[in-house]
Amino acid sequence: MEYDCLFKIIVIGSSGVGKTNLISRFTKNEFRIESQTTIGVEFSNKIVSVDGRTVRCQIWDTAGQDRFRAVTKAFYRDSLGALLVFSISSRASFDSLNYWLDELRQNSSEESIVILVGNKVDQEFARQVTTTEATNFASDNGLSYLETSALDTTHVEAAFNQLIRAIYKTYSHRLLVDGRSGRTPVRPANTVQLTRSISAQQQQVDEDEAASAGCCAGFRRVAWRSSDS
Repeated sequence: MEYDCLFKIIVIGSSGVGKTNLISRFTKNEFRIESQTTIGVEFSNKIVSVDGRTVRCQIWDTAGQDRFRAVTKAFYRDSLGALLVFSISSRASFDSLNYWLDELRQNSSEESIVILVGNKVDQEFARQVTTTEATNFASDNGLSYLETSALDTTHVEAAFNQLIRAIYKTYSHRLLVDGRSGRTPVRPANTVQLTRSISAQQQQVDEDEAASAGCCAGFRRVAWRSSDS
């Protein structure tokens, strides 16, 4: 499907907080009780419409285990936004948020949009993190905060759509400038190869981007250029 803009979005947080199911619910309206642990990095696509423009969202699911962190943080680069996810039923996942936020800010653009997500609100009976605690953390770090449930769909669409619209609002003022410049969008080099399947996926993504550089090509340029700063 043709699209006007490409947004690279990453979903980060500790293992077991429900990142994969959040993405599956948003992109395919699916939920798996026995979701497999993400190995390295995987991605899904979702086409949405923002202010009459067709936006392709490339949503990257990052592994939360320590042994994958050196690999996954390489994929923070070029991202325009992130969902920082913890589970309301896991104090440990909340306590690790500062680590994930620091990793993101050290390896992505300063302009990257971040939304804090407290997932698994369907487990209210097992809540270990209060809404007030999470709201205060978000406020202290300049983030928006939503509570979600990939299981029963609570606020999943809202979380992703809020992030997508925030990205669009942040970069839309550059669209006119870049659109008039007539310069070819800068294409990123692959920074890491995880497996043959991941490499093949990335190659296909690059080919699609080259063939689909439309009126929002400037969005790509802004994102990729920022990774070199």
